[in-house]
Amino acid sequence: MKILAAIKPLSLPPIALATSALDPDQLPSANEIMHWSGRMTHATVAAGSAILAALAIHALLFWLLRRVARRSNSNTENVATRGFHQSMRWAFVAMGFAIAADTDRIVAHVWTALDAFVVPAITGWVIYAAMLTGAQMLSERIEARDDELTARTRTTRITILARSAGGVIIFVTIAMILLGFPAVRHVGATLIASAGLFGLAIGAAAQPALKSLVAGIQIAMTQPIRIGDFVVVDGENGSVEDIRLSYVVVRTGDERRLIIPTTKFLDTTFQNWTRVGGITGSVVLPIKPGFPIEPMRQTYLTLLAANPAWDHRTGHLQVSEARVGSVEIKLVMSASGPTALGGLRLDMREAMLEWLRQNQPDSLCKDT
Repeated sequence: MKILAAIKPLSLPPIALATSALDPDQLPSANEIMHWSGRMTHATVAAGSAILAALAIHALLFWLLRRVARRSNSNTENVATRGFHQSMRWAFVAMGFAIAADTDRIVAHVWTALDAFVVPAITGWVIYAAMLTGAQMLSERIEARDDELTARTRTTRITILARSAGGVIIFVTIAMILLGFPAVRHVGATLIASAGLFGLAIGAAAQPALKSLVAGIQIAMTQPIRIGDFVVVDGENGSVEDIRLSYVVVRTGDERRLIIPTTKFLDTTFQNWTRVGGITGSVVLPIKPGFPIEPMRQTYLTLLAANPAWDHRTGHLQVSEARVGSVEIKLVMSASGPTALGGLRLDMREAMLEWLRQNQPDSLCKDT
């Protein structure tokens, strides 16, 4: 026992770690390797745990939202879940990494280098997603509650204004990201502080493009056309499929797409067959003179009333022309839109010709 008491514990000097950069040809010592491997392991565990926890919270939150959406009769929750899923996932990852930075100095150094880029980028992404999601939710709510004409009017306005706001959000986000980097900070400051001069310079260099952009915003406000309108431009007709800030997409009956500058709808004359809702058309049938018109009229009105495409606004039979050897019978009808009118005209022409063939076969003009 006396011998054991006489043994003194060894006193080792403290480990001195290199504070300066190693010589390229010099290998690190075992103490340095142990020290930095321990610190890197701690940093990896801290960052990984925080990110995994953030992803787990994100997954749980959106799982609950999807369950609520499935039980709800409204599509609003589904739209919000789809719109925010990706942006909020990365926002949760960034928040988890920021929390891990408070527990580890290495993670803190990495976060300090990244936050100038990550924070404005993710913030802009979340705001952009919120704007698009809100616009989609408004459009779906309008389509569900309003009549077709009002729905197309408001949907067109929401679509164009949402795209304009999206461009502003992207511009501001890029400027804020550039402000976070010292080397290019003056570029971001210039984008924000000199926005007026920048706009004048761009306006002088790209006047036609800016004219189209202004025309797109003007169309959103005045709405000479709306998404879904049937228009005739330069002899081509079709329905408006999409309205951008600089051009309009018109889908023709044979599935072609016409790309028309927005300025054309403000500078030139065009036809809009669905501006106020409802359209009237006619079918002309040549018959031989001398046959009674009233039975034809009664038959036509009966057939027209039985067709679901007729909107009950206009429907009558008229004698539009009388020539030697022929009389033109004009069948006037109306429908809710050009597509419905086209089908209605075909149906009425076929039905009346079939009735004439069965009841007044001699009235049909067989000579061309």
